[in-house]
Amino acid sequence: MSGMPLRLDVVTIFPDYLAPLELSLLGRARREGLLEVHVHDLRDWTHDRHRTVDDTPYGGGAGMVMRPEPWGEALDEICSSQPGRTPRIVVPGPGGEVFDQATASRLAEQEDWLVFACGRYEGIDERVYEEFSSRYPLSVLSLGDYVLNGGEVAVLAMTEAIARLLPGMVGNEASLAEESHTGGLLEYPVYTKPAGWRGHEVPEVLLSGHHGRIEAWRHEQRLARTEQRRPDLMERYRTISSSE
Repeated sequence: MSGMPLRLDVVTIFPDYLAPLELSLLGRARREGLLEVHVHDLRDWTHDRHRTVDDTPYGGGAGMVMRPEPWGEALDEICSSQPGRTPRIVVPGPGGEVFDQATASRLAEQEDWLVFACGRYEGIDERVYEEFSSRYPLSVLSLGDYVLNGGEVAVLAMTEAIARLLPGMVGNEASLAEESHTGGLLEYPVYTKPAGWRGHEVPEVLLSGHHGRIEAWRHEQRLARTEQRRPDLMERYRTISSSE
């Protein structure tokens, strides 16, 4: 990290889709200079009357493929716009590495400039990946094993996951240490006032004021919840714990 605010450039054919980046903590972070966001319309790099960004696939098949020319011009211009800085290009897509909390932490800690390329239709011409992965670090990241209409939803999710880990982003940074997926486990159940509601009571230990007992209870709850809801994470947690 250079000490500069994290810069995000997002290239899309639907710029309005990224409007939520003005809201909530992300919007505040932008106003306070913790996060710099620039949204670009891919069609600004087209040269025909119809502002065409796609065409039929070679070899046949259903759907359309995003043409390499506008992507090439857009990424050329954007990635060279900050002399002395090198961006990481991120392409959201179902064929990529799964984006998880560890990925978010790594990007928040190690990168100061991310350029998101939002594909649509059947995807971006493969030659764009070949060209730009030879010139810049490039990651293809997936939210999970399902298909979205485009990369914009993924960019919103990834941006929030990454940006909330930046220093000064969250008011009480200690809360980040106890969230789901921190340390490989899900978060424990949380409660607030009143102590009784519709016949449901807050666990007695949380009312005891005994911090040691509360901490032990919360850890037990994290283990139990992870075992119940995400046995895959529990298996990984046991493997890591046994090797330490």
